[in-house]
Amino acid sequence: MERGGPGRTRSPGPGLFPKGPSFTIDDFSSKDFIVRDFVDSLSDTAFPANRRSGPASASTPFDPKPLIRTFENALSQLGALSEELQEKESELLSQVRRAEIQHDQTLDTLGRKLDQSMAQFEALDLTLNNPSTHSSSMNGHARPDGGGNIAVQIGEKLEELDRKRRKAQDANFLIQCWTEVSETGQLTSLEEIQKQGGAENKVRCAVIARQLMRISQRLDPLSWATGGFRANGITNGTTGATRKHNTREALEKFCEHLEQDLLKQFNNSYRRQNFDDMMECAKVLYDFHGGASVIAAFVNQHQFFIDRDQLITDEVTTDGEMWEQLADPDSDPPGVEPSLQSLVDEVKIVMQEESFIIKRAFPYYETVLIKFIQRVFQQSIQQRLEMLLDKATTISSLAYLRSLHASRSYIGALVEDLKTHGLTEHPEPCSAQISQTLDQQLEELFIPYLLQNSYIDRERKSLEELYNSLLFKFTLYHSRRKKAPSGFMAAITQQGTQLLATAKDAYMERLDSSDLTPTQKRMMLRVAGLQDNSSNKNEIEVSEENGRLSVQNAKRMIAWLAESVRRTLEMGSGSETPKDINVLLNLLLTSMGQVYVETALDAALDTATSQENIKTEPDLSYLPHIKPAVTITNLMSRFITTVLIRLAESNTALRRSMEAQAKQAIEATERKTNAVLRSTMDVAVNWVAKILAGQKKTDYRPRDNDLEGFVDLQTPTCQAICTFLASKVATQAALAIDGHNLELFSSELALAVHSLLFEHFKKFSVNATGGLMVTKDIAKYVSTMKEWPLTKEVQAIVELLTEVGYLFIIGSEALRERSKFLSTGSGGGGGGGNGAAGGATGGGGSGKKLQKADFKAFVQKREDAATPGIQGVLAGL
Repeated sequence: MERGGPGRTRSPGPGLFPKGPSFTIDDFSSKDFIVRDFVDSLSDTAFPANRRSGPASASTPFDPKPLIRTFENALSQLGALSEELQEKESELLSQVRRAEIQHDQTLDTLGRKLDQSMAQFEALDLTLNNPSTHSSSMNGHARPDGGGNIAVQIGEKLEELDRKRRKAQDANFLIQCWTEVSETGQLTSLEEIQKQGGAENKVRCAVIARQLMRISQRLDPLSWATGGFRANGITNGTTGATRKHNTREALEKFCEHLEQDLLKQFNNSYRRQNFDDMMECAKVLYDFHGGASVIAAFVNQHQFFIDRDQLITDEVTTDGEMWEQLADPDSDPPGVEPSLQSLVDEVKIVMQEESFIIKRAFPYYETVLIKFIQRVFQQSIQQRLEMLLDKATTISSLAYLRSLHASRSYIGALVEDLKTHGLTEHPEPCSAQISQTLDQQLEELFIPYLLQNSYIDRERKSLEELYNSLLFKFTLYHSRRKKAPSGFMAAITQQGTQLLATAKDAYMERLDSSDLTPTQKRMMLRVAGLQDNSSNKNEIEVSEENGRLSVQNAKRMIAWLAESVRRTLEMGSGSETPKDINVLLNLLLTSMGQVYVETALDAALDTATSQENIKTEPDLSYLPHIKPAVTITNLMSRFITTVLIRLAESNTALRRSMEAQAKQAIEATERKTNAVLRSTMDVAVNWVAKILAGQKKTDYRPRDNDLEGFVDLQTPTCQAICTFLASKVATQAALAIDGHNLELFSSELALAVHSLLFEHFKKFSVNATGGLMVTKDIAKYVSTMKEWPLTKEVQAIVELLTEVGYLFIIGSEALRERSKFLSTGSGGGGGGGNGAAGGATGGGGSGKKLQKADFKAFVQKREDAATPGIQGVLAGL
């Protein structure tokens, strides 16, 4: 709006006074609008430009009149506007009061009408419930406690009458249909209903057809008995009735036509993915044989089975490398066969997709899904599995077992995946019935291969073939070696000899068997290290190396057994696992324990026994064979304890039996190991005794010209014994045993040698020069034995020999001093070979102090023993 007050209109001409400012409603509605500032801004514009410039402007007086007239005009207009606004506000308030009054009147009217309606409804309700008490209820304003609900009763009676009416109509229509089919052989009325289409009409046709079948069976039994034409039949007590048509044939024909029509409609709907129509057809067909026809049509005509039936003649994978890997016991199993893997993967996808369709197309979807699962497992998977195992059988027994296990694992994973997916219950897990069906199909698929003991027998035979192949050269070598003379030890090793012969003969018979596949024969020859042209066992060359134990071979045997145990656990049932593990334990104890380890120990024992009284230096090269025997026994014991025994914990009696068998086998190995060590010690001690017996009487009474043949004043006997003990016995023993066992063996051998030397030096006369030689010999003996790992007690006993050497070289006064520290006791040297503990406590030089009798025996062998000084020492004892 433009502001133009009265003062502005009276201004002089437009050339002297500019136009006033313009304002809009926004200028006054702004949040920043302040009246004082607005008036000040207008006042500033009241001075003309020509009066505000120049020095004289300060003396010009201010003229407020134009502003006063302007504000007076604005104030008068504002007053008029305020009066107009007040009139409009009063008018609106009066309209609001009238509307409120009208609203209250409307609410009051509606309330009265609602009360009247409720009173009328209550009166009607009372009248329906109990007409006789209507008047009293109306007067007393209370509803009666008793009485039935007449409206509900009337409704129930109407429904019952309607059911009876429909039943009567259905009975009438049923009689009409029976009359038609019995008199004309046609079902015109029923066919008309069928042509109308719709699920309800089809269901009605199915129900009526089933009822007509029962009527025909009762009223027309001859058509069911003979199925042919007859006249003047007798039915239901009525004689003389004439039947010109076979009702059974007509009804069966109609039912068949209806069923085929529904099946065709179902298939068409399936192709169009019209699941609602499929559901309607399935409901109707359920009345025909429980829906067996529609289920069979859905399952048998499924594209998966059609495609797979065409591919079922495909050969199993012919990848030679894969089959070679399956047959190789030292190679890791390659997994499931590719064609079976492809089938199982496809089954997984098809089952998940079809379960969605089955649930939407069938009201009884679990029944259909069960049939579908059965068809998949019993036809597609089973046929492919049989083809695979037939192929594996032609490769080798190990290939068969590995293929069976891989197939079982992969198909088992399929079952678990389907359970987790849920199929028709997706995303929830499968229902209990479907899960049970899947487990049952998996069990039935493999139960022909697991009946009774068939599977564990295959595992045992496969391992036996591998073990016999691996140990063939070993058993052949030991069967050819010369046996020890007959006697007690021969009777002990007789059982091992029989096992050797059995294992060797079993391998040769299997190798010559006609049912042995080329691949398996090639693998057995490779494991045994033979050539194909060396099948005659008399032509097979074996070396001493073939007769030695190999820890690597033992590890291979345990690895094969571990793989077999894994397969047995996953293939067998939990209740049969302890029995199966017991079978594998017996095989391990026989093959590795008896045939392998005990045979090697028997050979070592035979060698040791045959050298106990040998006239030439004994050969102890058999002794290092003990170490691999101990190592293999430890490996076998640890595997039995940590794996096999634990797997049999569910059967307490069998577990205890297995523990006893394992303990007995380990103890047998330990006994034979100890027997070898004892015999070796006897061989060593006997040979040392034989060398000592050959020492000359004059070795310790040499003349001056006799010292030229001695090296470092040591006798040849000492040199021979120390060389034998150091280079032969100690070296071979260190290669055979270690730790505490080596310490015990060395200690016992040292005691035995010490005993021999102790008695040996009592037999020789010694002159002054010979005393030095005795000291040198004893020092050599002691240093040689101290290089062995001895116990502290035995070391002290060995050091006692040094004291004996001093007795031959010291003077009478020194002898008298030493005689003061002698121990009392019976004389005579202790026998050797009685053990470290026994030697430490025995008499005759086997203690830590020299005894008087031994002291006297040694001193008397001195050449100067008859001198007064020496005699005085002896007399002082």
